[in-house]
Amino acid sequence: MDSLKDNPQQANGRQRGGWWKVPFLLFLIVATAFIIGRNRPHPPSFQHDEGTIFGTVWHATYQSDMVLHSEIMAELQRVDASLSMFNPHSTLSQINAGTSDETDSLLRIVLIQSQQISQATDGCFDVTVAPLVNAWGFGFKNGALPDSAQVDSLLQYVGWQGISLDNTRLVKGDPHMVIDFSAIAKGFGVDQVASLFRRRGIQNYMIEIGGEIIVGGHNPKGDKWNIGVNKPVEDSTSTNQELQTILHLTDCAMATSGNYRKYYISRDGRKLAHTIDPHTGYPVQHSILSSTVLAPTCSMADAFATSFMVMGLDKARKVLARHPELQAYFIYSDEHGDMQTWQTDNLPK
Repeated sequence: MDSLKDNPQQANGRQRGGWWKVPFLLFLIVATAFIIGRNRPHPPSFQHDEGTIFGTVWHATYQSDMVLHSEIMAELQRVDASLSMFNPHSTLSQINAGTSDETDSLLRIVLIQSQQISQATDGCFDVTVAPLVNAWGFGFKNGALPDSAQVDSLLQYVGWQGISLDNTRLVKGDPHMVIDFSAIAKGFGVDQVASLFRRRGIQNYMIEIGGEIIVGGHNPKGDKWNIGVNKPVEDSTSTNQELQTILHLTDCAMATSGNYRKYYISRDGRKLAHTIDPHTGYPVQHSILSSTVLAPTCSMADAFATSFMVMGLDKARKVLARHPELQAYFIYSDEHGDMQTWQTDNLPK
């Protein structure tokens, strides 16, 4: 029986002879990890893209293996072919000219959303206000502002309740009514591109058209997207880009409206806002200088930002209290002419 047992010298010899196994195992672990790492697919890089549409510039940053410039342009051109007032062949231009009353699917979507927002804002958002906007704009260009009689005559053609859908036909209460989607079309274009990205499985993106923005996921650094709000400094050239604040956003849309860059100076030296109140027919005289709205869709943010410029700070607060899905950041002038800010409680400080 004793012959089957190892003596101490033999046991120590085997222990010394197995020293090489530890580094060999470490080598196998490192080599395996290296091979797995090489075979694991790397996340796509971020693409940076831009172009022109709606008379302005669009920018897009998105994480994808492919550059989607042509697909993005196709989506935006569909919106232009439907909603543009400046494209003579668009669906809207033909309706405004009276040569057709047939709508397309995009126009119907935007019209229904516009009317919902008109109702939610007590008519402060109104896509039929174009005749008044044109009268004031051309008046300043021609040196003859519209008088009360002219304003009253144009008001009969303004009123969002005067347009409706009959299946695919657009019905006007008066054939002279003109529809203008410019306060919602850019935001809708942003939404269409975001929808394209989601269909392609892209989760991290930022799209901007003329200041209307939607963001999803994270930026190339892995953080939330940093979106600046410009300080409302009088600057008709749009060259002053001083920021009032920076918002850190993800998975939401943002739009800003303001009169500090678009205004008229009357002969008596009064500064008149570019935004026209569809109820009175005159430029708004409220204290809000800049209205920034965050919403689930960019078309909604776009339209509400314009609406709040029309209704003023007090009414805007009441509307926001009824719509918790919205967040807002206002820059306004107080009774002393000093710049102040106000924001909804659901907007991060």
